Amino acid sequence: MIADFLREYKTISFGGCMCQILFVHLIAGSEMVLLVVMAYDHYVAICKPLHYSTIMSLQRCIGLVLTSWTVGFVHAMSQMAVIVQLPFCGPREIDSFFCDIPLVIKLACMDSSDLGILMNADSGIVAVTCFILLLISYTYILLTVRQNSKIGASKALSTCNAHVTVIMIFFVPCIFISTSPGWTNFLLCFILFLHLSSIQPFIH
Repeated sequence: MIADFLREYKTISFGGCMCQILFVHLIAGSEMVLLVVMAYDHYVAICKPLHYSTIMSLQRCIGLVLTSWTVGFVHAMSQMAVIVQLPFCGPREIDSFFCDIPLVIKLACMDSSDLGILMNADSGIVAVTCFILLLISYTYILLTVRQNSKIGASKALSTCNAHVTVIMIFFVPCIFISTSPGWTNFLLCFILFLHLSSIQPFIH
């Protein structure tokens, strides 16, 4: 990507564009489910500490991680299965620094409005479901720590701060990106990319 910024003519093959879309949706889908898994881990650790080792066994942890990657893979392949069958015969320029599904769909030689709604619904179902599960998990945590002492509550909440920060960094820009027009979409995508790549290593 850095080398591409320095070139005067920035080109990418169709296969490379499809690989970018597959990789972005695989990682994003897996990350969302993994955030839910981490929230569940915090819920068990705070709300059921005596049963933690039994509930979060090695087999359970491996199963949850495999589930996150499976959901990400199925989500990415469902997007790819539709895009690779589109007829492309017109303009070939994308006003973005990476291949994004809404921008690629606009290049198809057909009416893509219904298809765009379908693709957004697919992504929206995954995102909204994960976000609701996150809210439920942290609601239970907050209700539990309210019943304990202030010192215990502050210690419990301090363990969740980094995770909540990552959730905000991940979901808030996604909300703005999905509701913003062209140039704002590009700007927020770039900011989201920088945030996720630079801040997450320090948080974890």
